Amino acid sequence: MQRWRGLEDIPEDWGRSVVTIGSYDGVHRGHQLIIRHAVDRARELGVPSVVVTFDPHPSEVVRPGSHPPLLAPHHRRAELMAELGVDALLILPFTKEFSKLSPADFVAKVLVDKLHAKAVVEGPNFRFGHKATGNVDFLREQGQTYDFEVEVVDLYVTGDAGGGEPFSSTLTRRLVAEGDVEGAREILGRPHRVEGIVVRGAQRGRELGFPTANVETLPHTAIPADGVYAGWLHVADEAMPAAISVGTNPQFDGTERTVEAYAIDRVGLDLYGLHVAVDFLAFVRGQARFDSIDALLVAIGDDVKRSRELIEAYEAEADSE
Repeated sequence: MQRWRGLEDIPEDWGRSVVTIGSYDGVHRGHQLIIRHAVDRARELGVPSVVVTFDPHPSEVVRPGSHPPLLAPHHRRAELMAELGVDALLILPFTKEFSKLSPADFVAKVLVDKLHAKAVVEGPNFRFGHKATGNVDFLREQGQTYDFEVEVVDLYVTGDAGGGEPFSSTLTRRLVAEGDVEGAREILGRPHRVEGIVVRGAQRGRELGFPTANVETLPHTAIPADGVYAGWLHVADEAMPAAISVGTNPQFDGTERTVEAYAIDRVGLDLYGLHVAVDFLAFVRGQARFDSIDALLVAIGDDVKRSRELIEAYEAEADSE
């Protein structure tokens, strides 16, 4: 998959294409419907598919300080889109100047002049241009002028997550913040992931016999509620079953919120300075302070046992499908 940052990165000889535009944070199951439709339509027409997205999140530019927690950084979204068959990803730097672009100018400068859109695929609530005044009806009018089709795909999937609310990035962020990583997994179609660099912490886990990777997460990351979770620690191409702790470590009067992952049954790991990912499979228990270190050690042992059971059950079910 080709990756472009800014309109100037698009090859001069780029031909017609099928385009879809959106933040696509998380690339959840609703997003996947739209992106797959764009990819399928591109193949039918014999042209490449392009996803257009923005960095930073438009809300941060329009309303500074309102940047939402991110479900996936851009490189992760790119990986997920590539798996869906997308041919090119265009990340447009979202600036004050860009935010003032009218819907008509956006169509002319991005979709027509640069991407030579043959078809545009969007969800029914798609808005674009200055103050989000452009919508799919306007896009259809522009398509008649500039010779491109507009196809609207219903992205609203529902399930048990959020009590039956339509799947969305907003709902996913809320569930993650509440610690409902199982609900987030239903919407995403995979476990919620947090990434970052392993840094040195207080090393209390090592002293207690449960050494953890202390992950310094990327800015604006959507981090689950404080507690203990079962999941995986990804290092390079290896996924290691893990018991994951999120919180301030109240046992030792901590104040800084951290994400720490203990790779179950692994010894001698040296991960300092490495970029890792942590996948959250299931909630195990809330954050707690215990009466003694011995009581804490018993609880950690139970956390590891429960995490192992949850991971093994999930993997056995996945293998049987």
